[in-house]
Amino acid sequence: MRETAREGGPVLSRRSILMAAPACLALLRAGHAQDRWPPVFEAGRSQFTMVRPRAPMPQLRLQDLHGRDAVVTAKPGRITLVNFWATWCAACKLDLPMLASLAGSRPDRLDIAAICTDTKDLRKVRTFLGSLAVSNLACYVDAYGTAAQASTEMFSIVGMPITYLIGTNGRVEGYITGAPDWLSPAGSRLLQFYREQD
Repeated sequence: MRETAREGGPVLSRRSILMAAPACLALLRAGHAQDRWPPVFEAGRSQFTMVRPRAPMPQLRLQDLHGRDAVVTAKPGRITLVNFWATWCAACKLDLPMLASLAGSRPDRLDIAAICTDTKDLRKVRTFLGSLAVSNLACYVDAYGTAAQASTEMFSIVGMPITYLIGTNGRVEGYITGAPDWLSPAGSRLLQFYREQD
């Protein structure tokens, strides 16, 4: 049965609408490919939260654990995790070893920078880290306040520890607080999702 639009409008049949549906769906998918939602990734009472707008990660001028200057920035084509932690933070004692395990399991596909935010005392930081299994983790101290400056502009520290995910395009995609299991299937799915984004 053919249906007509009222008041002289175009004539459409159910068949023509159904035949046009796949093409319309393909156009919608193409137009919103960048708006896809990442897979769910949770840690206790927190979950990965997307940030918008997606601003480029700034260069962070820091010091390594030997007092040498270091510049941390996103590398094109690679995911970067920027983790903020403190020596007074109990959850950081769980989070930092997990990040070190992740760094050791995927050294060629992922960059991780763990930045101490509460002290510039390298001896105190080294003592804290010495009690943890974090030999694979690149740890830094915010000796010049650049991470603190960036935290007011784009790396809002809404909990401790907090890890920001920078996509392969160098833009800040989102964050998660607490000590998530990055080696879990959910963590792997999240990282894979952002590896496939442009």
